[in-house]
Amino acid sequence: MKQSVLVIGLGRFGMAAARELMSIGHEVLAVDRDEALVNDIAPDVTSAVQADASDVDALEALGAADFDHAIVAISGDAQSSIFATMALRNLGVGNVVAKAGTALHGSILERVGATRVVFPELEMGTRIAHAFASRHVADYLDIAPGSGIVRFAVPDEWVGQTLDDLDIPGRGLTLIALRHGDRLVVSPAGSTPVAGGDELVVIGPDDRLDALEPG
Repeated sequence: MKQSVLVIGLGRFGMAAARELMSIGHEVLAVDRDEALVNDIAPDVTSAVQADASDVDALEALGAADFDHAIVAISGDAQSSIFATMALRNLGVGNVVAKAGTALHGSILERVGATRVVFPELEMGTRIAHAFASRHVADYLDIAPGSGIVRFAVPDEWVGQTLDDLDIPGRGLTLIALRHGDRLVVSPAGSTPVAGGDELVVIGPDDRLDALEPG
């Protein structure tokens, strides 16, 4: 379903979010104080406007209250992001996702009404750290303290074995899916053999995930 999304702040995070939202079919209004950033994003979104989004009058003039969702992606100015989040909630925007740089910043954003607070730098740092635990970890998603989901590239030593042979449950983990090329098989049968280039999507405790290696 097509949604209308207001993206405030056109740093790397805001730019990426705005362009991806457009690519999957949503209506996007991108806003930033910097005219150069607005001009850069303009060809890639529904519309782009130079404005101070921490000013409630400016947001009203943009019709912010008519949007289904808003992303506050302001970088390097915690005060402006807090004011923008508060103004959007006061205008009645139902879903406001706000980017935070620190735990304190995130806590304040939650208090002023952010529906969801994200920490892109922290999340990326966590993913990279877990990738160092194993040369086969292609990606990591933190889902709870001490637990996560990994995309695990099948080691050469496993090629030709079946999922039953690998005994993922016996390692204290749960296999969610097998990725084979462009095809994703959810809850694959234990008799399925794995091939070079395949990836396993596995969920479980971090210490077990970090130990998911041949042997």
